[in-house]
Amino acid sequence: MCLDVMAELPSGLLEACVVVGAPGDKLRDICQQSTLNEQHPVLEAEVLQVHAPPFVSKETNSSQAIGPAFSRVQRRRSFIKKKRRDHAAQPLSNGDAASRVEVSSATEDISVPKDLDLIALPQLCFPGGLQLATEQREDSYHFLVFTDLFGNRTHGVVVQYYRAVQYCQEGVIQNGHRWNSSKTRIYAPFAVCIISKFPYYNALRDCLSCLLVQLRPARQADLEETIKEFSAKLSLVPLPPPGQLHVSFSLRPLQVVLPSRDDQDSPVIDIDLHLPFLCFTHTTLLQVLSCLLQEQRLVFFSSDWARLTLVAESLLLYLQPLSWQQPYVPVLARGMLDFLMAPTAFLMGCHISHFEEVAAETEDLILVNIDDGFIQSSWSETVDLPAIPLGAAETFMSRAECLQLHYDLELCHLGVGTDANALRWQRRGWQKRLNTQIQNIALELVVNIFRGVQDFLNHEHRVFNSEEFLRTREPADQSFYKKVLETHIFHSFLRDRLNRKRDTFSRMEQNTRNNAHRNRTMIESPRRPPMSELSRTGYSSYTRLSKRLGASLPNLEQPANDTMTAISCSRPASLRKMTPDIGLKSPQKAMKVFRLPEFPPPLAYHYVQNYYSDMVVSLGKAINTTPPDESALLARYHYLRGLVNTVSNRRLDALEDFQTLYKTDSDIFPSQMVKSLVDSLPEGERLQADRRPELKRLICRVKRDQERERASHGNGHEEGAVKRFQLPKKYMQLEEFVKCVQESGIVKDQGTIHRLFDALTVGHQKQVGPELFRVFYTIWKETEAEAQEVCLPASVLEHIEPSECVFKLSSSVKTSRGVGKIAMTQRRLFLLTDGRPGYVEVAQYRDLEEVKVSSAPFLLLRIPSLKLRVRGRKEAFEANLKTETELWNLMVKEMWAGRNLADQHKDPQYMQQALTNALLMDAVVGSLQSSKAIYAASKLAHFDRIKMEVPMMVPKTTAETLKHKINPSLELAAPQPVDVLLYTPGQLWVSVSGGKVMVFDASSWSLTHTCHVGNARLNCMLGVDKDQVWMGSEDSVIYIISMVAMVCNRQLTEHRAEVTGLALDTDKYSQRVAYSCSAEGSVMVWDVSTLQVKRHFRLSCDRLQSVYSSNSMLWCCSRDSIMEVWRNGSLKQRLNLPEQQRASTSTFSSILLLPEREELWSVCVDSGEVCIWYIKDPAEPFQRVVLPDCTGCYCMIKVKNQVWVGGVGRSSTKGKIYILDTERHQVLKELQGHNDKVTALCSAEDRYVLSGAGKHDGKIAIWKVE
Repeated sequence: MCLDVMAELPSGLLEACVVVGAPGDKLRDICQQSTLNEQHPVLEAEVLQVHAPPFVSKETNSSQAIGPAFSRVQRRRSFIKKKRRDHAAQPLSNGDAASRVEVSSATEDISVPKDLDLIALPQLCFPGGLQLATEQREDSYHFLVFTDLFGNRTHGVVVQYYRAVQYCQEGVIQNGHRWNSSKTRIYAPFAVCIISKFPYYNALRDCLSCLLVQLRPARQADLEETIKEFSAKLSLVPLPPPGQLHVSFSLRPLQVVLPSRDDQDSPVIDIDLHLPFLCFTHTTLLQVLSCLLQEQRLVFFSSDWARLTLVAESLLLYLQPLSWQQPYVPVLARGMLDFLMAPTAFLMGCHISHFEEVAAETEDLILVNIDDGFIQSSWSETVDLPAIPLGAAETFMSRAECLQLHYDLELCHLGVGTDANALRWQRRGWQKRLNTQIQNIALELVVNIFRGVQDFLNHEHRVFNSEEFLRTREPADQSFYKKVLETHIFHSFLRDRLNRKRDTFSRMEQNTRNNAHRNRTMIESPRRPPMSELSRTGYSSYTRLSKRLGASLPNLEQPANDTMTAISCSRPASLRKMTPDIGLKSPQKAMKVFRLPEFPPPLAYHYVQNYYSDMVVSLGKAINTTPPDESALLARYHYLRGLVNTVSNRRLDALEDFQTLYKTDSDIFPSQMVKSLVDSLPEGERLQADRRPELKRLICRVKRDQERERASHGNGHEEGAVKRFQLPKKYMQLEEFVKCVQESGIVKDQGTIHRLFDALTVGHQKQVGPELFRVFYTIWKETEAEAQEVCLPASVLEHIEPSECVFKLSSSVKTSRGVGKIAMTQRRLFLLTDGRPGYVEVAQYRDLEEVKVSSAPFLLLRIPSLKLRVRGRKEAFEANLKTETELWNLMVKEMWAGRNLADQHKDPQYMQQALTNALLMDAVVGSLQSSKAIYAASKLAHFDRIKMEVPMMVPKTTAETLKHKINPSLELAAPQPVDVLLYTPGQLWVSVSGGKVMVFDASSWSLTHTCHVGNARLNCMLGVDKDQVWMGSEDSVIYIISMVAMVCNRQLTEHRAEVTGLALDTDKYSQRVAYSCSAEGSVMVWDVSTLQVKRHFRLSCDRLQSVYSSNSMLWCCSRDSIMEVWRNGSLKQRLNLPEQQRASTSTFSSILLLPEREELWSVCVDSGEVCIWYIKDPAEPFQRVVLPDCTGCYCMIKVKNQVWVGGVGRSSTKGKIYILDTERHQVLKELQGHNDKVTALCSAEDRYVLSGAGKHDGKIAIWKVE
């Protein structure tokens, strides 16, 4: 048992409070030698006092493992001793009252936290030098930022105040006493600096203002104790967790508020973000931001030290979530100007008096004058750097025009306030609203600059295809992006994208993406999109579906209002009526403020413990009075109470709070603190924890997480690596070739890449050389670029769809319809006639009847030509494509086959895949340049081969019922099985392997959100209330996703085995109860509002698979039996497998209750029968319905008066769906829409049924309900 282990706490508000000033002996010497009106020399400042937690401790208790201050208890070292080791102490006179503080500091070591470096602090506290004065001066505040070797920042708030010091000419210092000898009054400046890990600039300035109220009347002898007591109070303040709860405390005369961060990844914002808008024009502001993004060497200048830090901090916050990675010193003392000679990029700040000197003596600097609002370089009065892309800049300036930056305009209609704290609260509310608007429009700027970056990332191989990304940018913006792509700030941003970080950028980019794409297609002429974008969005984004398919495409909901309102730059006046961040705002929860108890008067251990106890009581009251549906607020109260219980050594109470927090909002779960808390438990408390199931589960989870973390480190998985795509330098076997093609962004599908490998290796050894791949890649990119450059005249555009674009253009050839170039789009072939460009329709792919190579007579020769027969036309179309004929024959046949498959299967992805195959054929022929080139390209004619080998006809019943298909695996290298489907109003939830959840908009069936819940397969999903989706996982956790925020921050961890079933109580008066079951037989009853287990029981069975609620009873299905269970858990009756199936390996897979008919339907994994039981007399199924050509069933749902059963066929092993009549118990329809077993079914408002299939298919089919 180790009693001395400490639980590591997060940093508190106060790291240290440091007093800096002139030492007493120097003050005395100057005063003795000075005369009236004499100019006093600039003195060297020194550290006089350092106050750092912990301030109190229980000396007698050896098990007191955790310090009672809200700051990490660190190893400490001596500062003054080290600094003055070589200086002999000079004795001072006994009567030197004014130097009492300095005497103690000169003769005693000052203990400071080990990671706090105070060497440069005196200069930074007095950046302009320490100057004595002969008259009182105003107090002055400024702000500091310190960065360590690892890039971690610490923040300082400094107040300089002047204190009168009287000296007699005889050398005796006077303090409040009149002596008859001659006197000199001198005002000596002192600086008090609060150092914190967090940038609470406004709050700490308020704290120092309150301190000065105490210091002014205090006697010199009491100064140190007053400052120490002030520091101790700040060390007791807990920091608010991310979210909607602020913390406030009273430091008379002010009430100080600590604002919380928006979320775990967001920074603390406690400054006025609109200051740069007051200092710079919008154009200049964008120039400064451009320089920051390009990581230039920037120097800010101002006559106000405070302004330097506040403006620099604001600008860096504008770039969030991009993070400045370079040296950052916003305040340079005048003795530190040599820092500006550093060769790297940096951001530093100087006094305006050094402007000319810095401009003259340094090169390649960007000089920003904050006071006058201009920017220039050190070599000229302009800045010759690429500007921020025009589109993003214009949107930013349009929105910035609408900002209301002047608080006085807000006060026009208000009376004069009489309560200072009320006035401060009013101003804080205005500032918070303005800050939010500025954050939103700055974030939109960043999103518009880097929109689409993720389309050029290969997550599997962690590669960014920078060349392709640059190719998609506007020509005028290329130079900007070339510079930015090489910066550390962008590399860090890329790393977060590859790690799929769900931050403010990804959320806004997702929310505004469809609108941005729509706006782009409205203003641009149709150009071929890069394949990276085509593969992401799917074929349907670039072409309207056929009239037949479009008419049948189910639309369950009217499109919602646009998430972002488009802004017209031509009407800036109208913007005045708009909110600046209209269309960008996310739902804001009401902010709450938790007010801390009054600080204890004396700094004694038992008083501090009482203070903690009062805080725990206050938090308990807040928890009890908060409604259960405000779970986010409850989570933050539990976080604070857990933190307070931790520092006051109530370890088990703290763990209980953290366990509740984990269930309520896992996003803010302090895993590191809980881990160290668990490690610090004494043996006795560990035994107590093991006897409390909740705590035992928490401790087990912490241990599991530790082991998983160690394992991931052991695997050497590098989350930080980002590679740029490079062409290969050696011969590649198939596996290396697949990786290289995926990294290049050409195509991701492994099947297609295997066929491409076969094509490129025809006739020789099965490996692709670097030169061949380079030629292939170059031709692919050149063809793509050529197609993007095709600019069709208006006379042609009126004949084709708005989103249609040319993917391939032939050379100029003679055809039966005139001379011109044949253009291939994703919908049709047309002739772009020579001379005055005109449009001649050749054929839409679905109208083709025959495609073949023919020959046309020319003098005595026969020239190969392409011959097309089109439905409804008597004459065939013939084109003398000469050497291109065979290639065009292959490409058109593939597009024709793909069109037919897409129409028959209602799956537009076939068309996209055919288009990819055709373009790959073109690149293969161009790169091989041999007699075998056409044969090689034919290896890619995938759909044309299917058309020739396999009957393509879809059964009539299937064709009539099938409406559309969705491919959730569109961006993946191989299809993934669809595990679970759930429909909630307006949304389709799809679970694929590994905890990945995709959400589709039911009005367009387009993907809107993707999130990951754990790393294990999901077994079930359930819509609960209007805002929750519960998901049961193989890792034994129930994950809860908010439909509004689309985040998973709550988890139910009570199950000990994989969660297999979820159900909601269907009784009229019991809507707040949910049920869950797990594989080992446990069933839990949940209170939905509190997420607490009301009851739980265990059933004896072989793998419990699902649970259902009906008529006050529970029905539970396991592999070997179906059980009817009373609500208290006692078994009423058990239904075993029918006799015919007991001897086989068959097991129950799904059951369905029809209470209105008092029937229970069941299906088995290895049986093609549906068994129907009477609920009241279920000894044996009273009827069996044999499903034709079926070997097993996996899922079953009721829709209207039908039952839909998903299974697998016997003859073709393809997925089948059977529709049964609930009254006649007959099979109405047999549907074939999948290439693998049907694993999931769900109903969309009884109008459509959606089915999902296994890994060989991986698609979702949408069926019309008759």
